[in-house]
Amino acid sequence: MSTQPSANRSAPRALIRQLHGLMAERGDAEAKLRFVVHEIAGKMRTEVCSIYILSAPRELELFATQGLAQSAVHQTRMRFGEGLVGHIAERRVPLNLPDAKANPLFSYRPETEEDVYQSFLGVPIIRSGIVLGVLSIQTFDQRRFHSEEVEALQTVAMVLAELLTQTGLIDIGQARKGLSRSTEATTLRGLALVDGVAQGAAVFHQPQVEIDHMVAEDIEHERERVTDAFRKMRAQIDRIMAASDIGHTGEHRDILETYKMFAFDEGWVARINQAIDTGLTAEAAIDRVQQRTRNSMQKTKDPYLLERLHDLDDLANRLLRIVSGKEGSAAAEGLNEDSIVFARTMGPAELLEYDRRYLKGVVLYEGSPTAHVTIVARAMGVPMLGRIRIPDGVLQAGDQAVLDAESGQVILRPAAEVLSSYAQIVEMRDRRAEQYAALRETPTVTRDGVPIELMINAGLKADLPNLAATGASGIGLFRTEFQFMVSSELPRIDAQVAFYREVFEAAAGQEILFRTIDVGGDKHLPYLEKTDEENPAMGWRAVRVALERPVLLRMQVRALLRAANGRPLSIMFPMVAEVAEFDAARALVDRELVTHEKLGGTLPSELNVGVMLEVPSLAWQLEQLLPRIDFLSIGSNDLFQFFFAADRSNPKLANHYDLLSAGPLTFIHSIISACAEKSVRLSLCGEVGGRPLEAMALIGLGLKRLSISPSAVGAVRLMVLGIDYQDLSNFMKSLMNSPAHSVRDDLMSYAEEHGIHI
Repeated sequence: MSTQPSANRSAPRALIRQLHGLMAERGDAEAKLRFVVHEIAGKMRTEVCSIYILSAPRELELFATQGLAQSAVHQTRMRFGEGLVGHIAERRVPLNLPDAKANPLFSYRPETEEDVYQSFLGVPIIRSGIVLGVLSIQTFDQRRFHSEEVEALQTVAMVLAELLTQTGLIDIGQARKGLSRSTEATTLRGLALVDGVAQGAAVFHQPQVEIDHMVAEDIEHERERVTDAFRKMRAQIDRIMAASDIGHTGEHRDILETYKMFAFDEGWVARINQAIDTGLTAEAAIDRVQQRTRNSMQKTKDPYLLERLHDLDDLANRLLRIVSGKEGSAAAEGLNEDSIVFARTMGPAELLEYDRRYLKGVVLYEGSPTAHVTIVARAMGVPMLGRIRIPDGVLQAGDQAVLDAESGQVILRPAAEVLSSYAQIVEMRDRRAEQYAALRETPTVTRDGVPIELMINAGLKADLPNLAATGASGIGLFRTEFQFMVSSELPRIDAQVAFYREVFEAAAGQEILFRTIDVGGDKHLPYLEKTDEENPAMGWRAVRVALERPVLLRMQVRALLRAANGRPLSIMFPMVAEVAEFDAARALVDRELVTHEKLGGTLPSELNVGVMLEVPSLAWQLEQLLPRIDFLSIGSNDLFQFFFAADRSNPKLANHYDLLSAGPLTFIHSIISACAEKSVRLSLCGEVGGRPLEAMALIGLGLKRLSISPSAVGAVRLMVLGIDYQDLSNFMKSLMNSPAHSVRDDLMSYAEEHGIHI
């Protein structure tokens, strides 16, 4: 099977010149297409070239061919999704097959007489975001077309799209109208990236830039246009970074610096200029290079590279709008009402440009929890939903939308009663927020005088203002890995010191429990060896990585000691499965402590070292562990997925097991009792601690320290103010031996009877 390219590398430019000439000539449109397929087959050195054109909504018709039976022209039709051609139109991606007939997508049409051909390469013909047709080539011999040939055919297809519209073979307006337009309420489900509920008018982040001219008249002029566009784009990004408060601190600075690095990449400029050299305009070249980059990067399984693709898409769209004279996105044009912004992808700089008075939520067709834009949205408090698929014609600008990130859905054109219901939810949330804010300075003490300590979970410097906003007593979990995840290389120790120093200063003396770096598994670092694992949650991650790559932990501890600079320092290790692992990690800390002192560094006024209890096996080693540690923190998210052997990311198991049943309650009670006996401070951090009913049960078991999401502090504090600790403890004892699947209903009844806010 041959794999060598058969087309001359100058073929695209020669074809583009010929297509450009055809556009200027008068004559029969179909005759022009017959000439086009003849020329493409000749230049690409293939036996067959065919053009299928949109003839009805979601239906393609063979309009011209070189090599297939001429009698099949206007007779062969394919629906979107049908056969190889229909698959290309449906998916909007190239299809490169060495043996087309062996592919299960192949749909043989006898009238074409194509059974003698083996290889197949097809690409979509797209204009203004609409599939107008499919361009394909075939050969007698079996071979996979070279990547240069694929790119050449895609480039020709771009110019062919312009020819189809200019000759009148396709009416772009009618093609757009042919898309099914829904007026009914539609619910779409996706992945919750940032929790919250919002409603507003749908706004497209970047309306489609229609490329009017594909073929360059003056290549040197097109190069100058690209140079000027890059200059303007880079100046825009510099202004955004200088003006944005969120961009000046911590990981947000790292995020925007990475974004800026892409914008100043000279290799990107060179690739666009190479595309211009084939005869494309600046706009067409930018679009062509980004399509090529996207197709290449989407093949990787590396999550870091996939997330960086979002940044590159955002920059390419920004550059395209500048060079076409349509600078800015919907953010630059301004929002004038409460809005939900819809985008395929979005970069962090674009998000920061929106007016926060009117930006109520964001819906991404792609997106991930660790993408740069997600981290920034979380810091801004903007609800965000990702991985949404919106079929053609389902959404138009101005449609009313309700974004419910907490249930992972967006409702388009909701019925009046649904809209009213969500408006009441938003209003009720606002009233509750005011009520919680009024209690911010109220001590979190039960009615019988037992103090309950509420701390917050954090991981971004932008989370720190929540300490004052919620009246929390400190940070019970500071996730340190975000600084490592948003950097393209291992953060230098000086950068780590500066970041931790800012965290200490912002906390203003309140306690912070720093969790050492928890990466590996599904949290991959680009500069760390990646291993494919069937079970990443139970794989090579957290303290296991730190002990095998001790430089990570040693650098981090060194940075924390320097940043503490005489202040109290608390460090805890995640994912510890046995006492020996703690001993090994503690030895690294002690080693750095000695080195720090020898170098003249100021020692922490107090050093506390603890463990997160996330692996059930450690619970049976508490007798040996507790004398070695200063505090213990129950990491409920991981602990209970291992306890129940139930993946917490699996929606089928989301409500299958309940913490509020005898098994887990007894388990937690045994940990509480062991820590109380040894006088070791115990806390719990995780989602369950932020739910008032579960928090009430935990307090009834004897837990008096919770580290929870900042948004949950108000509700949990209000619950605590209504309970009688001793009475609740007695009630919980009565439930410990219940054989029921859950004691949730019993707890709800107890709360109602005692007037406790849940």
